[in-house]
Amino acid sequence: MTKHDLTQTIYDVAHLTGEFKLHSGITSNEYFDKYQFESDPKLLRAIAQHMAPMVPEGTEYLAGLEMGGLAIATALSLETGIPAVFVRKKAKDYGTCKLAEGPPIEGKKLLIVEDVITSGGQVIISGNDLKSIGAIVSQVVCVIDREQGGRGKLEEAGYELTSLFTMSELKVGR
Repeated sequence: MTKHDLTQTIYDVAHLTGEFKLHSGITSNEYFDKYQFESDPKLLRAIAQHMAPMVPEGTEYLAGLEMGGLAIATALSLETGIPAVFVRKKAKDYGTCKLAEGPPIEGKKLLIVEDVITSGGQVIISGNDLKSIGAIVSQVVCVIDREQGGRGKLEEAGYELTSLFTMSELKVGR
């Protein structure tokens, strides 16, 4: 699937119209449902194929963030052969009490994988949490940058963002 075809398909599948209450409490007449493309195996495979070249040289683990980043990181792991770790919003308080499930990450170079970046807040929190337990983290990849300030906030916090698409590209490419 070409990137142009992928652009059109993601927009067509995930862009919904109607009346939606947003996380902010505002009501909107459109909504972008990212789980519509994350749950489709053909789209997920195409996304991973297009994101694979975005993975920086030397990445040892793909760090998928709860919840949307998990599917993307898994697909990208299958495409690249790089193992994935699954990062919780907070360490569980039972069993292994881990923040990042999977192989040990101390001293390892991680690439944070997210589905959509809006404000970048959770990525910064999770990235800092990963650093606090010894991971080396400075790079972030995502499927869509919503262009709502996340890129700038990530840069201020010392993270470099690479996105497969911006929301503007999705809207123009449909």
